[in-house]
Amino acid sequence: MTLSRFDFPEGFLFGAATAAYQIEGSGFGGAGSCHWDTFSATPGNVKNAESGARACDHYHQWPADLDLLQKAQMDAYRFSTNWARVMPDGRTVSPEGMDYYDRLVDGMLERGLKPFQTLYHWDLPSALADIGGWMNREIPLRFADYAEAITRKLGDRVETIATINEPWCVAWLSHFFGAHAPGLRDIRATARAMHHVLLAHGLGVERLRGMGKKNLGIVLNFDYAEPASQSPADLRAADVNDGIFNRWFIEAITQKTYPQIVLEGLGPHMPEGWEKDMAVIGQKIDFLGVNYYTRHIHAAAPGTPWPSTTGVEGSLPKTQMGWEIYPDGLHHFLTRMAKDYVGDMPLYVTENGMANADSVNAGEVSDDIRTDFLFAHLAATKRAIADGANVRGFFYWSLLDNYEWAEGYEKRFGLVHVDYETQVRTPKASYKAYARALARNT
Repeated sequence: MTLSRFDFPEGFLFGAATAAYQIEGSGFGGAGSCHWDTFSATPGNVKNAESGARACDHYHQWPADLDLLQKAQMDAYRFSTNWARVMPDGRTVSPEGMDYYDRLVDGMLERGLKPFQTLYHWDLPSALADIGGWMNREIPLRFADYAEAITRKLGDRVETIATINEPWCVAWLSHFFGAHAPGLRDIRATARAMHHVLLAHGLGVERLRGMGKKNLGIVLNFDYAEPASQSPADLRAADVNDGIFNRWFIEAITQKTYPQIVLEGLGPHMPEGWEKDMAVIGQKIDFLGVNYYTRHIHAAAPGTPWPSTTGVEGSLPKTQMGWEIYPDGLHHFLTRMAKDYVGDMPLYVTENGMANADSVNAGEVSDDIRTDFLFAHLAATKRAIADGANVRGFFYWSLLDNYEWAEGYEKRFGLVHVDYETQVRTPKASYKAYARALARNT
């Protein structure tokens, strides 16, 4: 399917997204150590023990990277600011870090790009990891200080501010599965992180609202939970996973509650008095960012510890990550958010993309599978708008091939190929297809 910007409502924003630690190069510009630097230095955590120390050298190459967005006629750029660059010790502002983001935002505006800022995309300063990281109630307080400091510098020029990117990854993936920094597998640590990351969001919104800021929101990731069968046990397995992944965060923010089916497991391990925080967590936001990639199929696993579920491999085509390609899931979550949780609140597809084993041949990168993926998900977004969801924009993940966390540099999500040795950028066929779709001249 071929779509263009003219198939979407007037004012709909098209862009691409990145994250600071994945592209900037944390070894440049006086950035402090973050927990990904130490997690990746521990054998077995990251493929080839690769870190974000150099990444895509966006710290130095940002002008050319912003030019790529402008040349594709994108309207907006979703970026994140690195907490450990802004505050290397988690508390004290670095003028050098602040000045970098000052130049970056001005560069976006000079190119006609609307800056969509994310405050936290997983770069917790190591000094705060030393005191327990997201298990410690102090971290949300320090986050609010960071949010205030960076917003005093950039807040007059950014279009929107999202507090946290993908709290499920911050808390569950990192403290229950142990797949991301800090790499824990502990249900008590998980329960605390699941709550404290939302408290950080709430305190951040409260602080910025007190400064008179508008257009504040959060970015949640959603994963379609399919039951392996229609048996009661498998239906419950899908329900508990939907509760953990999809309902925990949005219900806290919009209903000031946590799903009971999840509290059955996490409740005994929650921090004392957590109920008193729900008013702060559930205060008004102005938009919701929706990240969506895939679905997973869940079956009951009797006799195993809570949540007593297991995954079942699906039959759909898969990306390089092994994730099924399921565009209907994006339509599902956009319409579900509008119907069940946020009403007419503006929604943005803040991440959607796929990894593919791309290579450069004769100066070209052929990635038709990504082009098909992109347009299938744009079509799902268009359908969601027709069905009543107030979707205001779409950001492809990612502009650049980059550091893919525990996968190191092997998995490539970018519209633009990056040679990590030479730092040469090569726009892929998908980038060119997206640019044609966004062209304003018919």
